[in-house]
Order: sequence, then C-alpha cells, then structure tokens
Amino acid sequence: MSIEARIAELGHTLPQPAAPVAAYVPAVEANGLLHVSGQLPFTADGTLITGRLGENVDAEGGRAAAERCGLMLIAQIKAALGGDLDRVERIVKLGAFISSTADFTDQPKVANGASELMAAVFGDAGRHARSAVGVPVLPLGACVEVDAIIAVRPA
Repeated sequence: MSIEARIAELGHTLPQPAAPVAAYVPAVEANGLLHVSGQLPFTADGTLITGRLGENVDAEGGRAAAERCGLMLIAQIKAALGGDLDRVERIVKLGAFISSTADFTDQPKVANGASELMAAVFGDAGRHARSAVGVPVLPLGACVEVDAIIAVRPA
C-alpha cells in the first residue's frame, strides 16, 4: 500500500503545504536527509490553532493540534520530494514545541499526536527519536509547532 493510500485509509487528507512566514524555506534536502522547518497546526479549513496548554487548551486539544502539525509535515515532505512520499526511508527525529504554562508537564502526551501519526502512516519507518519542549510562546500564537528530520531514498 502506498503512503498516500495509507493516509486516506486513516481518514486524513493532506493540507496544502503552508508558505513560510519569515525568511526561511520549508525544507532542505542534504546528504540523504530532509530537514523540514517547524510546522504549525492548521485545521482542515486553514484556521490556525492557537492558545497555551494549561491555560486555554487542554492536553487532548494539544494532542490534536500536534497531529495537525504532523499532517502539515507530511504535506511539506511530499512537496519537497516532488510528490513522491515513497522516497521516505525513515522519520529520524521530531522536535515538538508546546506553548504551555510553567506548571503544565504533559508535553510528551501532546507531542504524541504527531508521533503516533508518523507511526500510523509510515509503519516502523515512522518510529523516531523525539524531543517535546514546553515554551512560553510560539509564532502567530500557535499552541504547538513540530519540525522533522527525515532519511530519504535518492530520486
């Protein structure tokens, strides 16, 4: 089964890759690794999910936002690889940044939204190293941001 078919089977649709909001590119491929810039959580209708965990977003809402970041990561991967998601060899690492209050400590549970999506879509190749870090604020007021490093097969 292709990666695209697996995404559809899971009930997801890839969004249009988001344009950068500052002076950077969405992804850079170098030496067999694709480095994908941090992606924000946009709903299916394009609305940015904002707020802070522990203040006005609960852990489940944060987890769902991280999953939306994961879908945007996959959309960026697809765009960077010329539409060929089957070039993905392995999701190497995710970095999850969670806008949260000082007393919120469930960052790993929030980051699972993106991690579990990668495993569901890519199987064993979707299992990865990860960091999940609480931060006071993220760009545009987003509640979660996730970046990635992906091992890719040559074109």
